[in-house]
Amino acid sequence: MPFDATLLRWPGAGGWVFAPVPDEHAPEAAGPFGRVPVTATVDGRTWPTSVWRDRAGGWLLPVPARIRAGKDDGDVVRVEVAVDHARL
Repeated sequence: MPFDATLLRWPGAGGWVFAPVPDEHAPEAAGPFGRVPVTATVDGRTWPTSVWRDRAGGWLLPVPARIRAGKDDGDVVRVEVAVDHARL
């Protein structure tokens, strides 16, 4: 099920851009290194990736520039994630 997320840029030089994943859309448990493989769709662009468990206990979806299409920190995107069981 899709949800809206506000992109955030991780602080520091070359910081990654993430879409926070609400608990109701997040995996049930973290995998190795706190990551879970997923198929993600952001604003209609789909790619294989992983969601990451952050230190505060939430989940983050890294969104590369090629997927963001000019959007950045503070912009709202439409997101859908599905656990990729074939890559677990």
